[in-house]
Amino acid sequence: MELSSRVVLVTAGGSGIGLAIAHHFYNRGDRVHICDIDQSTIDSAACEMPDVTSTCADLTDTEQVDKVFRDLKETHGRLDILINNVGVAGPAAAVEDILPTEWNDTIAVDLNSIFYVTRKAVPMLKKSSGVMVNMSSTAGLFGCPLRSPYSAAKWAIIGLTKTWAIELGSFGVRVNAICPGSVNGSRIDKVIELDAKTRNMNPSEVRESYLSQNSMGVFIEAENIAQTAYFLCSPSAKHISGQAIPIDGHTETLAS
Repeated sequence: MELSSRVVLVTAGGSGIGLAIAHHFYNRGDRVHICDIDQSTIDSAACEMPDVTSTCADLTDTEQVDKVFRDLKETHGRLDILINNVGVAGPAAAVEDILPTEWNDTIAVDLNSIFYVTRKAVPMLKKSSGVMVNMSSTAGLFGCPLRSPYSAAKWAIIGLTKTWAIELGSFGVRVNAICPGSVNGSRIDKVIELDAKTRNMNPSEVRESYLSQNSMGVFIEAENIAQTAYFLCSPSAKHISGQAIPIDGHTETLAS
């Protein structure tokens, strides 16, 4: 796989971590295809990256996933790198207060969509001896109170990462997971607001408790995650597979 001619698919690539990853690969000469459920974020990304290609799709719908891959094949004809980034925060509530619909909706996005995308991507990755990077979380490494469906999905992603690394290793395909801690941006702000409401605390107090969860007392920048994803897809990481790599300032607990 030539570094200068790679085709990269980034799910949920219109904003946040996905957009940062798309920019990082695009700015280094890769051909980037993004998909996102929100057409407005795709349009905004296209203004920033004029040559990016895209599909507006809900990845919990297998027919829309099929459309993503039809577009990808028609536009680029191949796939070298898959960044499975799609995800939602889900509810912030005690397990007995989570509605079955909230559980199902979170699992549909955070886990089922990863499977739907991967099963379509793998035949293409086998042909290119490509790379897959799955976005998990420190909530997939630690117990995470008040976030049951999110944590369940992120633990499952690590299990899938290790399973797929075994299945695909003989084809030269590498599979790794990135486990970010709390990432600066609007999404963590919303999570903090929900958590504060559930715990009957001031949002500033909850923010401080989140910062105290890691040894360095920091929130992560999306660009840090993009840099790691790029490294994992580079020749320098050619023997790294089946790993869950935290970017988190060294999480000590998620229970504070």
